[in-house]
Amino acid sequence: MGKDAKPKLLSGGNPQIPKGYGDGPVQGWIAAAPEWKGQVAARLDALIVDAVPDVCKAVKWNSPFYGVAEGEWFLSFHAMTNYLKVAFFRGTSLDPMPPVGSKQVEVRYLHVGPDDLNEAAFTDWVRQAARLPGVNM
Repeated sequence: MGKDAKPKLLSGGNPQIPKGYGDGPVQGWIAAAPEWKGQVAARLDALIVDAVPDVCKAVKWNSPFYGVAEGEWFLSFHAMTNYLKVAFFRGTSLDPMPPVGSKQVEVRYLHVGPDDLNEAAFTDWVRQAARLPGVNM
């Protein structure tokens, strides 16, 4: 992709960002997210970093991933049409559990729209999730 080329937006406005490790690819994903999604993603990222200062980051499968060690992920999010879909990979171990279930046994989701992020609850889930064993992906 050229210096001035913008990433392709996939369904729901999810930016197509090459796989990469570290803060750079995640910030690229956030910058490429359209409309309110980039602003909300930037806020999620800031809250995660505040809660887990040494968090590891990556972009995999066109989504930002967060973990306590590279390859040991506890959270990811993905842009959908009307919300960012935050996946807590061991969400059934969180108390209280995030509100949306999954076909995957341990995964729980939080759907975040442009104006409905409960920062206190999200930060609490992030802190809890970071203390659990990560998921290898």
